[in-house]
Amino acid sequence: MKTTFQYQLYPETKQKLELNEWLRICRYWYKRQIGYRFDWWQMNRTDVNSCPLECSIASASETQNYYSQKASLPVLKKD
Repeated sequence: MKTTFQYQLYPETKQKLELNEWLRICRYWYKRQIGYRFDWWQMNRTDVNSCPLECSIASASETQNYYSQKASLPVLKKD
């Protein structure tokens, strides 16, 4: 038999302000990282029916993907 629990929080005003501040910061960085990925994709994409003579895709170190951004999170958290 599986049992589930549901809890409800009732934070005080000071706690609400702090939670909202953390949520605002997390939302900002999430949107910024998504924007970096989308910009990288826009700059490096090519049409499906085209065959460029030179590859214009950025090197792996410049790639903006989930894992490279995940590695940069500890540095962002310290700031």
